[in-house]
Amino acid sequence: MILRSDDVDLLYEVRGEGPDVVLLHPYPSDHSFWLPLAPHLEPRFRLVLPDLRGLGRSGVGEGATTMAKLAGDVLRLCDELKIGCAAFVGCSVGGYALFEFWRRWRERVKALVLMDTKPGADSDEGRAGRLKNAEEILQKGPEWNIEQVLPKLLSPLTMSSRLDVVEQAKATMRQAGAAGMAAMQRGMAGREDSTRDLAQINVPTLVLGGEDDAPTPVSELEKMARGIPGAELAIVGRAGHFAALEQPDEVGGLMREFLERIGR
Repeated sequence: MILRSDDVDLLYEVRGEGPDVVLLHPYPSDHSFWLPLAPHLEPRFRLVLPDLRGLGRSGVGEGATTMAKLAGDVLRLCDELKIGCAAFVGCSVGGYALFEFWRRWRERVKALVLMDTKPGADSDEGRAGRLKNAEEILQKGPEWNIEQVLPKLLSPLTMSSRLDVVEQAKATMRQAGAAGMAAMQRGMAGREDSTRDLAQINVPTLVLGGEDDAPTPVSELEKMARGIPGAELAIVGRAGHFAALEQPDEVGGLMREFLERIGR
């Protein structure tokens, strides 16, 4: 399905029936990132799976893909589907977008799953690296970028011995073009520091991530969980930044147990 949001068309998919769960995928993937774990959730929940702007088959729009734009897209999608209050799942940049959504529309949030993400803004060095990478993507193309980022997104075990998962990860990235990838990198480079907001999160929250996550180490996940009152923490073995894709049965089971426990 397609939704017009400001200057872009957003592609999204809805699966299952029940209480609403909105899932925001990581960079540079698309909504198919969630499909391996969807069977654990869709018998009990209605899953809303958008392609974030600039990725998958959603449009790019003008300028950087800021977290404000992503949060606004999520709000319009919820309004379109008549979702008043939902559980939200965000992986990596999906989590960054959810911090922005929380600041603006927290009354729409029933629960949070923050997966392989972190509240802090990039360091000066990190911002410079993202901006440089955006230029490189435009020069060298999306396939070059995919090959560069894969070792950072998947665990060493997956990269060396689970070639089917490696190909699956690549497939979730190949719908995006260079302009969308570059716009997302620029938007992430400029995101706000959300650390100060953690103590204000007063809905059930699950912090979840892979034990081999290089961009978001376990220490970062532990720190974030400590900062959110009452947050739960789950670390998934044999998984990296793409834990949901690498270990969909374990991650799907953890998410289902959490979502069922907080109430339908």
